[in-house]
Amino acid sequence: MKAFRWCVMAIMVMAAANVRAACTWPAWEQFKKDYISEGGRVIDPSDARKISTSEGQSYALFFALAANDRKTFDLLLDWTRDNLAQGDLSQHLPAWLWGQKEKNSWAVIDSNSASDADIWIAWSLLEAGRLWKAPDYTATGKALLKRIAHEEVVKVPGLGLMLLPGKIGFAEETSWRFNPSYLPPQLANYFTRFGAPWTTLRETNLRLLLETAPKGFSPDWVQYQKNKGWQLKPEKTFIGSYDAVRVYLWAGMLHDRDPQKARLLTRFKPMTTLTTKKGVPPEKVDVASGKTTGDGPVGFSASLLPFLQDRDAQAVQRQRVADRFPGNDAYYSYVLTLFGQGWDQHRFRFTAKGELHPDWGQECASSH
Repeated sequence: MKAFRWCVMAIMVMAAANVRAACTWPAWEQFKKDYISEGGRVIDPSDARKISTSEGQSYALFFALAANDRKTFDLLLDWTRDNLAQGDLSQHLPAWLWGQKEKNSWAVIDSNSASDADIWIAWSLLEAGRLWKAPDYTATGKALLKRIAHEEVVKVPGLGLMLLPGKIGFAEETSWRFNPSYLPPQLANYFTRFGAPWTTLRETNLRLLLETAPKGFSPDWVQYQKNKGWQLKPEKTFIGSYDAVRVYLWAGMLHDRDPQKARLLTRFKPMTTLTTKKGVPPEKVDVASGKTTGDGPVGFSASLLPFLQDRDAQAVQRQRVADRFPGNDAYYSYVLTLFGQGWDQHRFRFTAKGELHPDWGQECASSH
């Protein structure tokens, strides 16, 4: 009888171990091996300077949080704070670019900020504070969010308050440059709990997304001119590609009860139609004409998994990701795949309030 009980216990232990193994995130574990140093620096090896960006740090913080990987989260946060924010994220926006400046010199290469990274870092800190019950994260997140509002938000005549892509170089006297992918709508919604300017930014950001896609394709970058509006004339070339693909990713990951989701999916339906017809997302789209060139990398297919509403169309992209990932995927395509495939595998969701709903402690279910 005792031997039988020991046998049952052994089977239960093995079963528990198998559940835990099933709940690991292999793609995240591989990303850590391939792209994150022991000190918490996300390295983009495609650049000879072995650069790190605030964007890379911010995305890795999100993945660490979604994976319940607090050890890596702290390593990433410490490196970001100490090397990009002069030791204090509450007092300094992170520099966007760090790497090898000279033969034996590693330091900040460009001290300008990148608001998309700043947004993700602030949100990840606030959500880490909530989910891990860690007030220090919350306090730093709130302080960083205030700094973003102070240094990267500007009032644009005819638009209202808008998030600039960085604190320097994007605003002139009568014109402003914006990147539609920089403020994910779910994060914009999340920040409205903190009042001004975020309550306004939620709506002006929606205008940016809707009004700059006349043919249903989002541009990487766009200019707004005082008294003239968005500059989207057909004779000028506005391309939607490696930045803009995130617009579809963010829209697809919105909670179904978010009132902006239906409007965005409707506006961007031409991207759905084109991808479904071709079987692969385009690498580049001329925003004014809708003309496409090239096939997007595997990360583009992963990005569209949350966005495509047709199951057959999703299945085609899911198979493309399965066939090609990770392969020799570049850093950025890998990041896009972690977002899109991770969502598709139900490893995380965003709530209607823009909070993170991670799949911690549950058997990780596939979406198909």
